[in-house]
Order: sequence, then C-alpha cells, then structure tokens
Amino acid sequence: MVFVYSKDFMERVIRNLINDPCFCQSCGLYCESCKYNVYSFVRNIRAAVQLPNPTDLPAFIDNPEEYMPKKLPKADICLASGLHKDLLLELPQHIKKAGIRALIAPIEDWQEVPMGIRKQLEEKCKDLELECAFPKPFCTLEPEKDKPTIARFIEETKVGRPLLEISTTKIGEDEVIEYVSVRRSAPCGSTWYIARKLAGVSTKKELLYDAIAKTHHSYPCTATMVTDPETKEPILHISGFTIREEVEKALEKDRTRELKEKNAA
Repeated sequence: MVFVYSKDFMERVIRNLINDPCFCQSCGLYCESCKYNVYSFVRNIRAAVQLPNPTDLPAFIDNPEEYMPKKLPKADICLASGLHKDLLLELPQHIKKAGIRALIAPIEDWQEVPMGIRKQLEEKCKDLELECAFPKPFCTLEPEKDKPTIARFIEETKVGRPLLEISTTKIGEDEVIEYVSVRRSAPCGSTWYIARKLAGVSTKKELLYDAIAKTHHSYPCTATMVTDPETKEPILHISGFTIREEVEKALEKDRTRELKEKNAA
C-alpha cells in the first residue's frame, strides 16, 4: 500500500497499521498492551508521501502535477487524505501510471472532499479502471464484491467498519460486558480503546450508549463536527453511531449463542 497525504489524520492510520508502541496512550498507566505484538503491517507499506498542506498552496493550482510525488512504487492500493482539491483530482491519473489498482480517499471532513469533487474522482477512476472508495468517515468502509482489491485490503489489515465479538455475564440481575474482542478496527485504532473500556459496563441501553460515547470522544475521533450537507449529520456523529451499532450487533450475536447453548443443554 501507498499513502499520499497532508495533515495528520493519515499519520494516525499509518501508526495504527504499523502498531507503533508509542501510538495509543489512551489508557495511560492502566495500559494492558491489548493490541501490541498482535499485528503489524509495516512491511506492507511501500511509501508514505506527505504533500504540502492545502493552506500553504494557492486556492487554484494550474499545474498540479508539479506538486505530485516524482515517483511512486508499484502497489495494490493508494490511501489519500487531506490533499488540496486540485492535487486530489490529479491523483488517480498519477497512481494509474505507477501501476496502482485502487484508491481509498476517506472523508473525515466533507469540506476536504465535497460531493462535486467526489463525483469527479469517481468518474476519473472509472475511466482509468481504478477501484475507488470514499468512506464517510473511514470507519464505515466495508468490502464490496465488485472491488476485490479494496476488499482484500480490508480483510488483510482488519481495518474498516468495526467488527466485534462480545461476551457477557450476569452480576445479580444486571447483564454486563465481560470481554470485547476486536476482529476489525476503525482505521484510526479507536476500536481497541473502546473495546478495552467497555469491559464491566452494563448492557442497559442508556448506560451502554453513554459509555460508548464517552470512550469514542476520549480517543478522540478525528471526524469533523461540521454538519455534512448530504447526511445532515456531523461526520463525527456518524462514526459514533457506527461503533454503537456494531456493539449492539455483537451483543445480539452473544445472546443468540447463549440461547442456542441453553436450548441444546
């Protein structure tokens, strides 16, 4: 994989993928090293190229190719974030020449990739026969059958829309979460922290949702709080709804498993 980015969001994704031991400091002295030595994709990263911040560039760039990387290594997929709009629109043609087959440009802030720019990118990628995805935000990315390169990236790196396994136990009359296993994490790594903090939390909806919201904001999520004109929601809220839905799905699976075991006994 190849990264082409500005700003710091993609650096967070890279540090999560290589499992930098200094990256997640959220638990402080209570860190159990739940994710460290579990995985590392440092050998899968062929290049990480940081381009100038959009605020340091002209509003309109006549020759965007002048700012693009002089050379990119051949890879399966390019991940791009935080780029000046003119550089982002130039990127599909640039990565196609390098032999790259897919582009993921996550949208953490709709103002960086507004709807018009996204549609132009989709058209360019289609013309160049590049797979593309523009998840809003990155933690909503899911595999699709007609995008095998992107689907393989999700499967191999175990990042995208979070996927959890949860076990519960009874304490008196209260059902509480005993353990949360991360099968797929949000690309920024927040799912590991949320999973760690949900142990011991009641599954009563009000208490559970409050715990998820607090841990999600504490990581913290990098998505914008500016309302997205398409979804009518801040993208940070979409991220929060996503992890909440996945916790609910995992709890439902655990309850179904327990019911089957009880009926089989």
